[in-house]
Amino acid sequence: MIIDVEKLPKEGRKISEDFEFLSVALIEESAVFLKPVHTELTMKKEGEEILIKGKIITCFSLICSRCLVPFESFVDSKFDLIYLPEELELIQDKLESDDINKLFYYNGKIDIEEVILEQLNLVFPAKPLCSDDCQGICPVCGKVIRDSECVCVTKNSALRLKKLKMFIKEKS
Repeated sequence: MIIDVEKLPKEGRKISEDFEFLSVALIEESAVFLKPVHTELTMKKEGEEILIKGKIITCFSLICSRCLVPFESFVDSKFDLIYLPEELELIQDKLESDDINKLFYYNGKIDIEEVILEQLNLVFPAKPLCSDDCQGICPVCGKVIRDSECVCVTKNSALRLKKLKMFIKEKS
């Protein structure tokens, strides 16, 4: 959906729409959309600046970085953006420090789908986890630790610390 900045009404424009994106457009390779992306945007022109306030709601399926089990991740994210015309990009070095975080629109148009996709990509965690206390996969038996009672973990952790205990005894 392309918005022509010149045709933006003075009172602004509100958009409430569901967008369908391909999962390959996401930065997280394992992410799969489970629902369309519901978007609510308010666009307003103030001088040369275009102010965009938005909210995106959707649901992804991600793969846990520790246990490799798929899990659902709900997104309910708000954002505020300011766009400047492309002509100001040429003098970006001279813009004030407050203007550095502003974006630029080109040919008098803003692609709303690009804006939404960029905001979606910004909400992904660096390491997706099914839960904060996920213990992952047992390095000995290969089972997901939360699903089964793995006795390997206690034995393995004791073996790792055995050399450290011997080292401390030698130094004392």
